[in-house]
Amino acid sequence: MNNEARVHLSKSAKGAYLALEGFSKTVGGLAADAGIDARLKELVQIHASQLNGCAFCVRVHVDRAVEAGLDADVIAQLPVWRESGVFTEREAAALELTESFTFIHEDGIPDDVYDRVGGVLSEQEYVALCWVLVSINAFNRVAIAGRYPVPPRSDATA
Repeated sequence: MNNEARVHLSKSAKGAYLALEGFSKTVGGLAADAGIDARLKELVQIHASQLNGCAFCVRVHVDRAVEAGLDADVIAQLPVWRESGVFTEREAAALELTESFTFIHEDGIPDDVYDRVGGVLSEQEYVALCWVLVSINAFNRVAIAGRYPVPPRSDATA
């Protein structure tokens, strides 16, 4: 990937970026009110960022996931969640929704996914997670378009 400097959207249109941050905070409150804990919220945001190829957002949300109590094993299992036994039924439903939502341009949310996820998550949880996914997909696009850097960590413990 060419790492040449690009327009930094968050700096070049500060008002728009602040609005996106405000939206994200509103969505965070909606998620909390729906019973979406930090663990689940970070799992779906990491996975959406992985699927979109957004290294910057993966790093941000892995750091937040660690703060929320997730360990390296759980985070490492995200790309293979269907084959892994570390995720609860609720988390698996949210991860399936994440994939359909992130690739919504392909098939929308297929009826079988909607039915399966709806059999596990409440309507309030489903709605809240959809808004979390709208938010993270927007942030992914901002970071990818700007080629936000993800340099090596300066210390091995971070």
